[in-house]
Amino acid sequence: MPQLSQLSEVALSQFFWLAISLGFVFFVIGRGMVPKIQATVDAREKQISADLEAAQEARAAADATEAAWRERMDAARAEAARLSNEAKQASARETEAKARKAADKLALKVEASEQKIRAALDAARTEIEAVAAGATEELVARLTGIKVAKQDAAAAVRAELNV
Repeated sequence: MPQLSQLSEVALSQFFWLAISLGFVFFVIGRGMVPKIQATVDAREKQISADLEAAQEARAAADATEAAWRERMDAARAEAARLSNEAKQASARETEAKARKAADKLALKVEASEQKIRAALDAARTEIEAVAAGATEELVARLTGIKVAKQDAAAAVRAELNV
């Protein structure tokens, strides 16, 4: 086999070129490209960590803003409740004052009406007493023939009506 006889002559030159090729690849890729790739990976990792830190800071700021907003909303709700309560109380006082004023007016009207009724009763009683005294005077005169004075007949009628 002629190829095997040439193997010792050719193998040395192939090992030489293999060593040169591997050395070239090692120096070009290992010394030239790997540091650039590593620098890119490191820069990307730094950017990612910086972005994560910025996101955490933004989240903390958002939480603080939300807490401040909640405090303002709670304060606004409390103020609204206070104003509403004050308005209800003011309305209740106004309504009570109006009701009291109307009740006072009605009381005055009732009192005036009661006075009119008392006056009408007194007038009616006086008229009834006068008519009864006249009727008594006339009946006594007819039945007994005795003339009774008007004042005596009125006193007797008054005495009977007051019993």
